[in-house]
Amino acid sequence: MNPPGSAAALLIAAPASGQGKTTVAAALARRHARAGARVRVFKVGADFIDPQWLALASGQPVDPLDLWINGEDDCARRLAAAAATADLVIVEGVMGLYDGPPSAADLARRFRLPVLAVVDASAMAQSFGAVVHGLRRWRPGLPWAGVLANRVGSDGHARLLQGALDDPADWLGHLPQDGAWRLPERHLGLTGAHELPDALRRLDAAADALAATPLGARPLADWPRWTAPASPAAPAVPALLAGCRIALAHDAAFAFVHEGNLALLRAMGARVLRFSPLAGDALPACDAVWLPGGYPELHAAALARCTDLRAALAAHVAAGRPLWAECGGLIALADALLDAQGRRHPMWGLLPGTAVLGRQLAALGPQALQHEGQVLRGHSFHWARFETGLTPLRHTRPPAGGLGEPVYRHGSVLASWFHPWFPSSAVLAAALFGAGPARWGAAADSGVDADRDAMQAGPPVSGSASGPCAAAAAPLAPGGAAA
Repeated sequence: MNPPGSAAALLIAAPASGQGKTTVAAALARRHARAGARVRVFKVGADFIDPQWLALASGQPVDPLDLWINGEDDCARRLAAAAATADLVIVEGVMGLYDGPPSAADLARRFRLPVLAVVDASAMAQSFGAVVHGLRRWRPGLPWAGVLANRVGSDGHARLLQGALDDPADWLGHLPQDGAWRLPERHLGLTGAHELPDALRRLDAAADALAATPLGARPLADWPRWTAPASPAAPAVPALLAGCRIALAHDAAFAFVHEGNLALLRAMGARVLRFSPLAGDALPACDAVWLPGGYPELHAAALARCTDLRAALAAHVAAGRPLWAECGGLIALADALLDAQGRRHPMWGLLPGTAVLGRQLAALGPQALQHEGQVLRGHSFHWARFETGLTPLRHTRPPAGGLGEPVYRHGSVLASWFHPWFPSSAVLAAALFGAGPARWGAAADSGVDADRDAMQAGPPVSGSASGPCAAAAAPLAPGGAAA
């Protein structure tokens, strides 16, 4: 039995992307969850794809942890809540251990999370020891658990790697090169777990392999106890969306949704109604629409055939009801999509312009949307650009300042490449759906750094319910399923 507020815990990091962090984190979660342990997993940074695998492995929703986007207090509260109920807490890092700021190492030091390094050793021998030495000692004060070698060629290769370590106790085993648990990739990272019919089989194969290592074989009862951080009480959540019905597109084309965002919408009083454009679902009777990110570019032909949905969305917008479209949602609303092969696909035509999918990354990193003294933080990650004659209503700001992502307003449509983390500002999250005290003006933003102080300080959470989403809910139309 765990002491109150304590659990076994690891932060799984690596020297770089592509080393196998997600595979190891998911394998460890699956190995213990299927044995009956209560496992909670988090992902450092804003990510939508890795959490799908981690949620499948653990059987629990996966929240992001980012010292800038979430803020330190929010990270502390989420970790403390996990430690109160879980036997094992796993945090998967982002990119390399020290890549940031803020980095996975910053999070590990702040919350005293022991770090497991996963190193792709397929093309190295004794240099493995130098890499591990650097990861462990480059910055002082890093809590350390050990290292797991990944993609190892043979048992002899593993012995070379183990012998190169400063401290033999650092060795927590190795995983061989094996396609049975390989997680396939594409331009935004891993392929989504929901898209592979054998996803759970892959995780079981990885969990079986990990069980043969010292890390996987160690019972949770023998792990050191990690004590959850002290955290301030959560601020009261205002009922800014009381009675609001938000129709959420959710399928393989629109799959990028943080569970924490949904939780906040519900806490503010909203009812979230999922519908699938790809399945031919009708737009539910609603007060606002949310078209999240995903892979509309992989389903352009199918989306173009959704003429009834396109007409329903046009009627929704013509009636002045809010529609928030982020990243892939922006692509779906454009007049057309020009894919990486130069082929033109008609889209829904509710946002004038053409989305152009490039062959290289267009933007990646944290962003903040500042408005009326509030700051809504999040990130952007996309390969496309938007060619339009629209003048941006505002721009997001990166932490270092300057212009970030444009935010467009066209009628009652708000659209951007920006993926917001709603809990960073309940007021602006509600404003995306036409509710609360904040209002989007018609003028573009003026100074590049006009709201820098507000962005650094963080927003208050306050306000009273108003706007179209505060109206009493009408009966649901067929096909509207509450999330």
